[in-house]
Amino acid sequence: MQEVHFQPPGASDPLGEVLHMLKLNGTLYCRAELCAPWGVAMPRMDNSMLFIVIMSGEGWLRMPGRESILIREGSMVVLPRGQAVDLASRPEQAALPLFDYPARKVSERYEMMEIDGPGPVTRAMTGVVSFDDVAARRLIALLPELLVVDRWNDVAGGWLRSTLDLISHEAATLKPGGEAVITRLADILIIQAIRTWLDGAAEAQRGWLAALRDPMLGRALVAMHGTPEHDWTLDGLARLAGMSRSGFAARFADMVGQPAMRYLTDWRMHRARLALLESRAAVSQVARGAGYQSEAAFGRAFKQFFGESPGSLRRAG
Repeated sequence: MQEVHFQPPGASDPLGEVLHMLKLNGTLYCRAELCAPWGVAMPRMDNSMLFIVIMSGEGWLRMPGRESILIREGSMVVLPRGQAVDLASRPEQAALPLFDYPARKVSERYEMMEIDGPGPVTRAMTGVVSFDDVAARRLIALLPELLVVDRWNDVAGGWLRSTLDLISHEAATLKPGGEAVITRLADILIIQAIRTWLDGAAEAQRGWLAALRDPMLGRALVAMHGTPEHDWTLDGLARLAGMSRSGFAARFADMVGQPAMRYLTDWRMHRARLALLESRAAVSQVARGAGYQSEAAFGRAFKQFFGESPGSLRRAG
């Protein structure tokens, strides 16, 4: 197969390309009006991300093994891997399971919940979202188990305040189409929260994330991410990065933690697995997308990688 020489769009910002891949699939968004005393136990959401925004008032966040955290008005909490969490009006307040509270469905993916009580009111918005791209899932796996974005933080303050003001305005009136606007704004909040962590966290300056920022390795990573079906070779990737073959191989393995061609195989196989589980594409089409012209060769490689055939995976899924 002839190698395709590829100049990826946006190669000057490989990390931005990964953020662009964060296509959120919202499972459910909920606006809640909570009058103290109240406590809500949110269940674990496997393969999903949970976020909570305090629109007004405040609430105490509780997680196993952590001290309770006061979440103030205008702040946002993101649980990248959907861990179970309690949100309550006081640190010691008992929490009932989320689904024990009645909710009014506004649309297929948007609902409203109210808890009556004699105390102060807290207004919150919560959501459960998932991602359908391998790069996005790899990024999510690197995030800490809890992100808290404080409205009063100088870095986050501007975008958080303005987006929350828009959500509050839409939620107060809920005109036709308002729930669609709210869910899109919530998606922006999540991506901005992740960007804030990427800009400030020491962990985001190492490994795969550092490689994406690297001016040479980043070009090769974007090429592999964007066109995994091409017949990439180590020589071709090194040329794209503007490096010697040996220099590229050593730098890639050192920063990413695995050889470039192994990374490419992992990338292709995981993309193919997602395509088999989450699309109706024919196995032959999935094979071509993973760089295989032969469905049989793809099937052998897939079974060696995952321990089951593409057909078995699809039937089980």
